[in-house]
Amino acid sequence: MTTSETPLVRVLDATGRFAPSDAAERYLPLIEKISDAELEQFYRDMVVIRAIDTQATNLQRQGQLALWPPSRGQEAAQVGSGRAARAQDTIFPSYREHAVTRIRGVDPVDIIKLMRGVSHGGWDPTDPKNGNTRLYTLVLGSQVLHAAGYAMGLSFDDRTGTGDPERDEAVIVYYGDGASSQGDVHEAMVFAASYQAPTVFFLQNNHWAISVPVSTQSRVPLVERSAGYGIPSVRVDGNDVLASYAVSRVALDEARAGGGPRAIEAVTYRLGAHTTSDDPTKYRGSEEEQSWAERDPIMRMRAFLENRGASAEFFADVDAEGADAAEDLRARTVELGAPSADKIFDHVYSEPHPLIAEQKAWRARYEASFEGGQS
Repeated sequence: MTTSETPLVRVLDATGRFAPSDAAERYLPLIEKISDAELEQFYRDMVVIRAIDTQATNLQRQGQLALWPPSRGQEAAQVGSGRAARAQDTIFPSYREHAVTRIRGVDPVDIIKLMRGVSHGGWDPTDPKNGNTRLYTLVLGSQVLHAAGYAMGLSFDDRTGTGDPERDEAVIVYYGDGASSQGDVHEAMVFAASYQAPTVFFLQNNHWAISVPVSTQSRVPLVERSAGYGIPSVRVDGNDVLASYAVSRVALDEARAGGGPRAIEAVTYRLGAHTTSDDPTKYRGSEEEQSWAERDPIMRMRAFLENRGASAEFFADVDAEGADAAEDLRARTVELGAPSADKIFDHVYSEPHPLIAEQKAWRARYEASFEGGQS
C-alpha cells in the first residue's frame, strides 16, 4: 500500500476550511460536541507553547542550556492528543512533548532544568500536580516499553476495562518515526497486543529521524507497522488539532474500556532542527520546508476560528499570554542556580541504601579535607 492510498483522517484543510476526509466521517459526531471554549483552548495551547519553545531555543543559543529539542510544527498533534487524555491516564513522553507536558501540569521550567543539566529528571512524576506524566526519555524508544509494561500492570490490577469510565485508566506513549525503527517499540507492541494492555501508541511522524528521511526508514506507511501486530491503527493529519483530538479521544476511550492497544500515526513535520545541535539545512531543502510551513497547524486553526467569528481581542490576548509565558521562562531560567553536589546521591535507589550513604559521607570528608572545606 502506498502513502497516497492510506486513509488519512483530516477535518481541516491547509487553509483552515472545514473539509472532512472520508476517513474522518466516524469522528464528526465527537468533533461537533467540542465547545467554542475548547476550540479556543486548543489554539491558546498551541500558541503559548510555541512562544515557550522559541524562547527555550534562544536560551540555548545564548549559552543558558546545554540542549533544546524544538517542537515547532508539531503543536497540533500534541495539543489534540494531550487534551484527549483523561486525568487518570498516564503519559509517557519522549523528549519533545512540550505541549503535552504543559497541558498535564508540568512546569516548562522543569524541562529547562533537565536541559540545563541541573536536574536528573526535571520533575517528580508521582506528584499529582504533574498529571501522571512520566519523565522525558532521551534513550530512543525505551519509553514505549515502559508504557506497555505499565499498561499491562493496569490490566493485572483491574484498573482498566471495568466499565467505569470515570475510574478506568489507559496509557498514551509518544515516539517519533526514527524510534519506530527501534526494537524496543516492536517488542512493546508484541506485549501490548498479547496482553491486550490499554496502550495508545502515538507516533509523531515528522518526516526526519535527525537527517534520515522517513522514505529511507520504511517502504510502507508507518501506520502499517503497528497494524502488523493486530493493533487497530489510524493515520491522522498531525497538523489538524481537531483530527488529532478526535482520533486520540476515541483510541483512549476504546483502550480504557478494555479494547486493547490502539495506534496512531500523526503525519506532521518538524519545522525546526532535530535539536539545537542539528543543522537541517545540510539534509533538506528550503522548498520542502516552505511547503510544510504553509500547512502550519497554528495558522490553520487561527483561520478556522476567524471564520467562526473569533474576535481580534481573543487573538491579541493569546499572543500576550504567549509573550508573558516566554518572558517568565527566561526570567526563571537565568535565576536557576547550580544544584548541591549531594543531589547526585538522591534517588539512586527508591529506598535508603547503606552504600550510597557511605559514598555521600566519603564525599563530605573529602571536601572537608581541603582548605576552606571545598575542593
